Amino acid sequence: MSCVRINAITVPAERADELVARFAARAGEVAKAPGFEAFELLRPSDDRHVFLVYTRWRTQADFEAWVSSPAFAHGHRGHNTGGPVGTGSELWSFDVVQHEEAADTGTGA
Repeated sequence: MSCVRINAITVPAERADELVARFAARAGEVAKAPGFEAFELLRPSDDRHVFLVYTRWRTQADFEAWVSSPAFAHGHRGHNTGGPVGTGSELWSFDVVQHEEAADTGTGA
């Protein structure tokens, strides 16, 4: 099965919108990477200051190839303009052992 990598980024409240804008500016780039399966940027809806960057990959090697790619380096180059938005980050690694999606009920909803 797939592997999941979650980058937990601590972001001061006053820079949260800036982080969202930076991700929006490079939307779609990771989707071009071989082995890429999914991406989500999760913004805290409580009083936490940690955003979660969720990506799912076919294999660990696919994730490592993305992180080593020129496209990844280019996407993180925005750090030269104003520096990193986050004050810290931690990478969490998981292997998917069970996966389920909503059934298509055909209602169009």
